[in-house]
Parts: sequence; structure tokens; C-alpha cells
Amino acid sequence: MTVIGWIQIILFCAIVVALVKPLGWYMTRVFNGERTFLSPVLRPIERGIYWVGGVDERREQHWLTYTVAMLLFHVGGFALIYGLMRLQAVLPFNPAGQSAVAEDLSFNTAISFITNTNWQNYGGESTLSYLVQMLGLTHQNFLSAATGIALAMALIRGFTRSSMRTVGNFWVDVTRCTLYVLLPICIVYALFLVWQGMPQTLGAYVDATTLEGGKQTIALGPVASQVAIKMLGTNGGGFFNANAAHPFENPTALSNLVQMISIFALGAAMTNVFGRMVGNERQGWAIFAVMGILFVAGVVVTYWAEANGTSTLQALGLTGGNMEGKEVRFGIVASSLFAVVTTAASCGAVNAMHDSFTALGGMIPLINMQLGEVIIGGVGAGFYGMLLFVVLAIFVAGLMVGRTPEYVGKKIEAREVKMAMLAILVLPLMYLGWTAVGVVLPSAVASMANAGPHGFTEVLYAFTSATGNNGSAFGGLTGNTLFYNLTLASAMFVGRFFMIVPAMAIAGSLVEKKSIPASAGTFPTTGGLFVGLVIGVILIIGGLTFFPALALGPIVEHLAMNANNLF
Repeated sequence: MTVIGWIQIILFCAIVVALVKPLGWYMTRVFNGERTFLSPVLRPIERGIYWVGGVDERREQHWLTYTVAMLLFHVGGFALIYGLMRLQAVLPFNPAGQSAVAEDLSFNTAISFITNTNWQNYGGESTLSYLVQMLGLTHQNFLSAATGIALAMALIRGFTRSSMRTVGNFWVDVTRCTLYVLLPICIVYALFLVWQGMPQTLGAYVDATTLEGGKQTIALGPVASQVAIKMLGTNGGGFFNANAAHPFENPTALSNLVQMISIFALGAAMTNVFGRMVGNERQGWAIFAVMGILFVAGVVVTYWAEANGTSTLQALGLTGGNMEGKEVRFGIVASSLFAVVTTAASCGAVNAMHDSFTALGGMIPLINMQLGEVIIGGVGAGFYGMLLFVVLAIFVAGLMVGRTPEYVGKKIEAREVKMAMLAILVLPLMYLGWTAVGVVLPSAVASMANAGPHGFTEVLYAFTSATGNNGSAFGGLTGNTLFYNLTLASAMFVGRFFMIVPAMAIAGSLVEKKSIPASAGTFPTTGGLFVGLVIGVILIIGGLTFFPALALGPIVEHLAMNANNLF
């Protein structure tokens, strides 16, 4: 651990905090339908999209109609990706002559990208054509990210509206998010990445002669446009198999910093959007504080673990920390920070191999995902996931002090608590249940590259990442098998939609309630006590689900790798 390392971490945090208010202000105006500096250019396009789609932007939807529209929208996205992958061999923009993708892998990938997970059981440059990468994956990166933000806005409206039945219009929310937020930022972002050295071409792969006289094929493609939205939209799916560790996906230290900032930018700004829409920005800052404390704690542990290495490495003469699986151009601090950022934000992009982290260093990304992906989380998805924990925290506070559970003027009653618990508890059911099957079924065990606690963690990490819609891989697990393609797809589907539907039911319940003015009996939700309570609820509920599994994996491995220091 070095001073320079801590300066990098502090600089990253400072930039993210500085972006919260301006992005929150802009996004609030967009979703309120107010004029922005882009309106003169984009408003006619927006109207044209509504006209073509037959959408009346003034007509809002009941929460159930909103949810059904979202689900049908994703059915179309699934069909598009699956069809493109199965027909890839006969479609254009396929300079490498990639063949059709197998049925089970196509199924897994289609589910992965419509759920904003972007888990990849394939190597992008050796499996997919440019057309599939652009029309299938990049296109869905925009829409899945826009969906997450739209759903968060629907839940926010549940808190801000009183005695109503509608939570907005799904088609309008997705259109505005894509047109006014994601596209403009990504255009500028992609140009920046090209400047940093990232390819953006439809040209064929290049054959080069190495210094030894051998032949090497250098994969190229429309990379920058996909990387921009994969980071901003917290998608994470890499154009190349090595993801953000590949020099064409992450060429420089500056591109690495900007990519990490972009992963957090919109998710962090959603807290400010919430504060503005409920009429009290301190409410948003309180939620941001919860996220920030959990994030910083994870960074400290991961950086400490990787910087100190293990006694086993030290016995081999490998001092100065654990550099295994890390890019020299990033080093320990940038790799550790990236690992925590990508798993705190449900992104899943990686610039180092988590399988090569120390036991405790690899445990923090696992914890981030098992806490429900609420530490910033995926764009929109992390925020509505955090609000579910807030609902539970307010209910617990009401039980402890005998006050009526209220939050920003809305009573929290049995229906909201039941829906919140349903959404949260379905996650451990998937990743613990499928992990139990994966470590006893012979065909699944054959996919594990390591035995013992490390191999167990590979399986647990895979299902946790899929259920949490993160998409990062611990590594060492052969996932492109029938068992893992189908089970991981089911985990991704349940982790996304079985959390969305209860959250939308909460939005529909809240929007019909009257707003209650704050009184002497109202529990304050902008101070340190509230922040501590929410953190406690997150850790307690999360700890009850993940600690038994973690105790058998990373902690046991940590004790084994540091035996020389213990005995």
C-alpha cells in the first residue's frame, strides 16, 4: 500500500462525488419532460419515435401495464439476439467468417444481454461477427441500461406522487433515457476512447508477423462504440475475451480511470435524482452515503489484501504484493479498485483476473454481489435495489421505537415489506441453490479447474454473478457446457425479473397512498442514524445468506495460504 495508491483512490472518489449533482440535475429534467440544452436537436427526433411507435407520451401507465410493457420489450430483445447468433454465418459484416453459435450458448447469451448481465461463455473475437456485436449486443446494452433507469424512475414516482394510479410511461422513459442520456454521452465517450488508441473499424482482422517470424492474427472491430455503453450502462460484456484487460479495450491508465468513473457515474447520480424529485436532496445524499461507506470499506480490504500478498507468495520470494493475473500497466491499486468498482456497480467488466486475487481480495467482489448489487449497482437497478433495503430498514426502525414506519411521506406497510423481502430473498435462493447442484453433479464438477475451497468459490462466484446480473467471472470454470449455459441463464432471468416485479408492485402500492406531512413522530431519514441503520440491515440480511457459503470458500483458502503467519 502506497501514498500514490491512496491518492488514486481518493481522486476517483472525488470525481464521482463531483458528478453526482450535475448529472442528477440533468437526468431529473429529462425524466420530468423539461427542456434541456439538447432539446432543440433531440425533441423532434423524440416526437418522431413516438409517432412511428404509436406512443402517446401524455398517456401514463398503471404499474402492471408498465411492467408488462417492459417484459414484452425484453421478449423482442431476446428474439433479436438469439436469431442473430443462430444466423450469424449467413449475415453480413462477418470478416472472420464466424459460424453459427450453438443453441444453448445463443440462449445463454441472449438471456445475459437482455438482463444487463452480459455474462459471456465465449470469447468475443473468436465467436461473434461485427454485426452481432453491434446490432445484437451493443444495441441491447443501450436498451437494458435504459430499462433499469426507467424502472428506478417508476419506483421514485411511487414515493413522490400522491393518490394516483400511474407511475409513468415505459416507452417514454426508455426513449428519453436512451436519446437524452445514454447516446449523447456515449458519442463523446467513444471518440475519447478512439483517441486513447481503441479500434473502431469494420475492417478485417490483421495478420502480422511476430519478431520470431510467426504469424499472428490481430482481432479488430467496432470496439470503442461498444465499450462506451458497456461501461456507462454497467453492462460489462467485453468485445474481446480478456475484457478490460485487453489493450484494445483499455489502452492506457487514463482510459482505465475514465472507464471506472463512467461505471459509477449514472448510478451515483440516481441518488440525487431521487433527492430532487422528493423535494429534499439530503434524502439522496443519505442513500449515497450508505453506498459510499460500503464501497470504501470494500476498497480498503481488497487493496490491503492484494498489496500485502500472502505468506505463500513471500516464501517463494515474491514480495511487493500480489501481481498475479494483473496488467503491469495498471498495477495493484488500479486493479483492486477496478475489481471493487465493477462488482459494486453490477458492471462485470474486469481489468484483472479475479481468480488470481488473494482469498480476501477475491472475497470482496463476491460480497459486493451477494449484498444484492446495491452499492451503486447497475444503472437504475442498483438504486431500486437499495430502496428495497431502505423499506426494510424503515420497517425495522418502526418496530424498534414504536413509530409508524414512514419514508419521505409514505407509510410503509405489510404489502411493501412482503414485496421487498420477496425480491431480496429470491437472490440467495438462486445462487446458493445452483451452487449446491454444481458442486455435486459430476458433469458440473468436471468444469472446475481447481479442487477444494478455491474450486467451490469458482462455482459460487459464477452463480452469484449471474443472479446479481453482474457478469464478471472469477475464472477457472469452463462455463460453455449445456449445464452451465442453462442454469446460469435461469439465474440471470430470475435475478433480474423476479426482483423487478416486486419492486414495481411496491411502486404501484405507494403511488396510490396519500403523502403524510412529517411530524414529531417521524423517523429522520437524512442523518447518520438512518445511514447506520440501512447499512446494518444490508449487512445483516446479506450476511445471513452469504456468510455460510463464504466460510467454506475464500476464508478457508485465506487461512491455508497464510498458514506460515498463523502457526
